[in-house]
Amino acid sequence: MSGHDGPVRVAPVAQDVAQADAGPSSDVLPDKDQPAAALFGYKPQPNATRQFLATLEKPTLRQAAPDLFKARGPPTKAVLLYRALYKAHHDTFKTDWVCPRQGIGDCVSFGWAHGADIHLAVMYLRGDSAEWKPVATESIYGGSRVEARNRDRGGYSDGSYGGAAAKWVRDHGLIFRDEYDVDGLKVDLTTYSSARAKDWGNYGNGGRDDNGRLDREAKKSPVRDVALVRNFEEAAAAIESGYPIPVCSGQGFSSRRDDQGFSRAAGSWSHCMCFTAVRYDRRGLLCQNSWGPGWVDGPKWPDDQPDGSFWVDEATVNHMLRGQDSFSVSGYGGFPFKPINNTDWVRAHQPEETIYALAP
Repeated sequence: MSGHDGPVRVAPVAQDVAQADAGPSSDVLPDKDQPAAALFGYKPQPNATRQFLATLEKPTLRQAAPDLFKARGPPTKAVLLYRALYKAHHDTFKTDWVCPRQGIGDCVSFGWAHGADIHLAVMYLRGDSAEWKPVATESIYGGSRVEARNRDRGGYSDGSYGGAAAKWVRDHGLIFRDEYDVDGLKVDLTTYSSARAKDWGNYGNGGRDDNGRLDREAKKSPVRDVALVRNFEEAAAAIESGYPIPVCSGQGFSSRRDDQGFSRAAGSWSHCMCFTAVRYDRRGLLCQNSWGPGWVDGPKWPDDQPDGSFWVDEATVNHMLRGQDSFSVSGYGGFPFKPINNTDWVRAHQPEETIYALAP
C-alpha cells in the first residue's frame, strides 16, 4: 500500500448476531500435542469495524499521526518496545514478565491488553505515568463483546474482533489487574481467570451483577486514541515512537523459529496477537502470542526476545494488516512523534549494532 491516504475500504459482510446462552464450553490450553484451534477467537466483523472507523475524525494512522512519518528519518535501527514491559513489570512486581496463556478463545483481549501494557510501560519509563499496572484481559473481552456492541448479552460462543476492542478501550477504558471494591462490588482481578473471561464475555465488563459499576471505573483510564494501521511502514513508524499494534488476522505460522528468530507463514489462524518491535537488518516486526512461553521454539534475536514471540517478515506483515482490523494505541492526545532514545542499559545483540529502547 502506498503512502497516499485514501478512504478506508472494508468489504461488507452480514452483521454479527449474538449467540444464544448455551452455557460455557470447556477450557482448552495449547500444548505440543494439542492444536490451539479452540483458542483463536478472532471473529472479524468488517461492517462493524467500518462503522466504528466512521466515528473517528482521523481513522488511519497516516491521518492521525502525520508527524510520525515526517520526523522519523531513514529507519535503520531496531526498536524493541518489549524491553519497556520487562522493566515496568520488574519495577512493579520484582519478578520477570512471563508470556501469558489464554484459557479460551479470548485472544483479542490478550492482543489488546498486551498492546496497552507495553504502551503504558513506555509512558511509565518516559515519566508520563507515575506507576504501571497490567491490564485485565477479562474486561476487554467482556467489554468488546457486550458494551462496545450495545448488547445486553454476548453469549457463550467465544470470540471478538479488533474494531470492538478498539471501541471499548477508547470509548470506555481499561480495568487493571488489581482488587476492586466499587460501590459494594468486590472483585479480585490480580490473576487471569478463563472462567471469568467466559462469564464476562456473556454479561460484559464486570459480570452479571456489575450494573455498570466497573464500566464507570474503566472510564477513569481510557486509551485516548486508536488508529487503523494498514501496512509495515505504518506499523514501523508507530513502534518507533512507542505505539504497539494489536494485530487481528487470518495468517498462521510455524511453531519453530529460524536462525534469525523468524517464523514461517503457514496455514490459517483466526487470531489476534500484538506487534511489539521492528528491525531492519531483515525487515520485520516482532509478534507476541498469548499461548504461553513454550508453544514456539528455536533461535531468538536478540537474546532477550520474549518467550512465545516470533519475528514476521515484511511481506507477511503487509498481508496481515490488509485485513484492516489492526490498530495502534496511544495514551496521549493523538500520536505525537516521540523518538526512542538509545540507552546504556540495553545490550546490543552484536558489537557493531545499536538497538534502541527506552530510558530507565
